[in-house]
Amino acid sequence: MTDVLIVGAGPTGLTLACDLARRGTAVRIIDRRAAPHRESRGKGLHPRSLEVFEALGAAEPVLATGTVRLVLRKYFDGVHVKDTDPFGDDAPLPRSPYRSGVLIGQWQVEEILRRRLGGFGVAVEYGADLTALTQDTEGVNAVLADGRTLRTAHLVGCDGGRSTVRTVLGITFEGHTGPAPTMVCGDVEAPGLSREYWHQWFTSEREGMMLCPMPGTDSFQLQASPEHDDRGVCMTPSLEGFQRLFDRHARMPGIRLQQASWLSTWQVNVRLADRLRVGRVFLAGDAAHVHPIAGGLGMNTGIQDAFNLGWKLALALTGHAGPALLDTYEEERLPVAAATLDITTDRLLRVLEAVRQPGKGTETGLTPPLGTTYRWSSLARGDGTRTLRPGDRAPDALATDGSGRPVRLHELLAEPRFTLLGFGPAVATALRDVAASYGDVVSTHALHPAPARAGVAADEDASRVYGIDGKALVLVRPDMHVALVAPGDDPGPVRAYLDGLRG
Repeated sequence: MTDVLIVGAGPTGLTLACDLARRGTAVRIIDRRAAPHRESRGKGLHPRSLEVFEALGAAEPVLATGTVRLVLRKYFDGVHVKDTDPFGDDAPLPRSPYRSGVLIGQWQVEEILRRRLGGFGVAVEYGADLTALTQDTEGVNAVLADGRTLRTAHLVGCDGGRSTVRTVLGITFEGHTGPAPTMVCGDVEAPGLSREYWHQWFTSEREGMMLCPMPGTDSFQLQASPEHDDRGVCMTPSLEGFQRLFDRHARMPGIRLQQASWLSTWQVNVRLADRLRVGRVFLAGDAAHVHPIAGGLGMNTGIQDAFNLGWKLALALTGHAGPALLDTYEEERLPVAAATLDITTDRLLRVLEAVRQPGKGTETGLTPPLGTTYRWSSLARGDGTRTLRPGDRAPDALATDGSGRPVRLHELLAEPRFTLLGFGPAVATALRDVAASYGDVVSTHALHPAPARAGVAADEDASRVYGIDGKALVLVRPDMHVALVAPGDDPGPVRAYLDGLRG
């Protein structure tokens, strides 16, 4: 029997599979498609997602494939009016190794994650279409269209907005869908059009078209107001239709679009599952929540779902945590999903308003969030410090470890376990105590202030960043959120926290 069966091999499912595989969990991942797609779709990873990928060992190829800077070239009624670099004046994000997000096609993200997953000896099983499932007290039976039944301890539905898993479970997908498509999109080539810019054409008729060059390819991602026939019905997207839209908006007669490798429509769809768990089955990503595309939060939110769920499943499967830990997935991620629906709906409205003015564009919705907090969670214990509270994302900083080696905290936190950071010279005994009792689930590190380097803003004293005066123990969860801050050198609160996970 498999420990975890993942249904759906998009970014959410692949992130979860990589996270579980690196923890030694027996995982299978299936997808109804016959083969991987090559569609740009979601085209950006935010800094927090890059932190996740760093922990998974996948950040380096993402950065090598994508681009972190792209100028937006604005046109209005066919006339070039302005160039904007939305991240040109950005300061480094708070306590993060990543200054901004990365522009990269979704198919490229999936390809990188598949390669990383293959490094753990796991491959996506394509052509495996789930049609039904049943569960009992010991596991889940997943029935495939070809008649096979797969047995697993837990199943996670990462199978998109039209999720079969969600439908079979009878989970309500509350919200609304727009009456008609509001955008056509696709991947096309545009020989002769500069690839140095994300071209954005808008008109006084409140229509628009955008062509964004996709790194590592010859393609642009096209997004445009749809064409309508004589009855006012949205026309099916086609290369010929894309060319008509380009001619109308861009007014560049020498440019001919070609090689349309992806043709689609987009419709406003704002929906949220009323539950993320039914027994041994979970929902993540678009299967659990769909929302407007403004701000590029869809793929990134699904990645965060996966990173929240993976360590909890792994601990429960190994007996290091009780079933109650799995309840905290819904407790933490459902409010985040609800807030994301509100944020993206607001951003879409602001973008639609902004593009009515010459020189304005989509940068209104481009601010990349660094992460969220779970301060309300039952897993957040203690009062915290003046700068950090339990439930917060653990910030990055520079320090030196017990051997005097310079170290980034996020390098330590990337280990697939809890991490206990000990601040101050008097915590060594407490760290040894925890390591002796919980060394299979907790890594321990004694920290000291990092040696200063003049003029390097990234050199931060970890004690100052974490708001700690004197000595303290900071327990960080495997998903790099703070679990507990314990002043002093008493390991008792840490022991109580870890013992409490067993239920």
